[in-house]
This record gives sequence, C-alpha cells and structure tokens, in this order.
Amino acid sequence: MRRRGGLNFYRRKKKVNPLVIREILIWILGIGITAFVAFVLVFCIGLKTSIIGDSMKPTLYNGQEIYINRIAYYFTSPKRGDVIVFTPAGNTNTHYYVKRVIGLPGETIQIRGGKIYIDDVLYEEDTEVFDLIEDAGIAENEITLAKGEYFVLGDNRNNSEDSRSANIGVISKENILGKAWLHMACEEDGMGLIE
Repeated sequence: MRRRGGLNFYRRKKKVNPLVIREILIWILGIGITAFVAFVLVFCIGLKTSIIGDSMKPTLYNGQEIYINRIAYYFTSPKRGDVIVFTPAGNTNTHYYVKRVIGLPGETIQIRGGKIYIDDVLYEEDTEVFDLIEDAGIAENEITLAKGEYFVLGDNRNNSEDSRSANIGVISKENILGKAWLHMACEEDGMGLIE
C-alpha cells in the first residue's frame, strides 16, 4: 500500500536544461555589451558644459550647452579650426574655456594690422564672420609655439579672452579636455555639430 501525502525524501533531482543555461548566458552577454557601450558613450560625450559669454559668437552663444568629445585627442592632435575645451594653465578652479585653434606646435603667430600671421604668412579668414582684431595683446610680438602648445582665439575676436591675454597665453595639450563636438540648439533644431 502506498502512502499518501507526507514527506518524500527520495524525489528525483531535476536536470538543468542546457537551452535555459544558454539563454541566461546570452542575456548576461547582452547586458555586459550594453553596459560597455554605455560607458564608452558617457566617457566620450558625457561631459557637458555651457558657454559663458559671447566670445564664440556667431558659432556658439552665451548659455548654450555643448558636449565634449574627450577621446578625440587621445589618438590625434588638435587641428587648425577645431573648437576645443580647456582649462587655462591647468586651473581646475575656473570654468571651462571654449575657443578655436589657430596656431599649431612649431608655428610662429603674430597679429599685425588686425590680421593673423602664421609663420609670417597671412592667415586667410572669412571677413564676413571674423572682424579685424582691435587688440593684438601679447600676440603683438611673435609667439613661437613649442611642442604640444596651441594658440587659440574666440570667434568673436574683439570680445574674447584667449591666447592674446597674458593670463591665458598659449594652451598646453595636457590642459585640453577635448573637442567641442555637439551643441544644443533651440528646441526646434535639436543638436548640431560644431564646425
């Protein structure tokens, strides 16, 4: 006679289904890949700052938010025309500065007659966008850039604290946080690339 109910210590162990294990591993791998991609994206463009002042008009405006590509210069160096984000003289207690690269390492920069000269050759700029420079600052005299040094200017040439100012001077690559990459435009326009 068979007993009903009660304890049964002799139940069979259930076998683990290999398909279930495979499905769990696929989910874990998918979550790991997603977390890695999210980390890379946050590191790459996760740093955001706001423009302070009108020194980058008409490209960027006071209060406009920008995203910084922090890995852009791990593999390459800033190029002429890049808009970079940096701390002046490595001072981390100040706001981030956003300016355009004009002079590259090894070049000699001078401002004469309101115009920029690179290695004694006139730097051609769109005169409709960039005004003649009224104050050459320290660039009145020739500035020769050493290895890893850059000369930067704001796009609003006559309303910008940049490499012409003695307290900013040339920018060392080690003080560059990254390339200004995307900017937040008005709500209708969304995001845009910085050129």
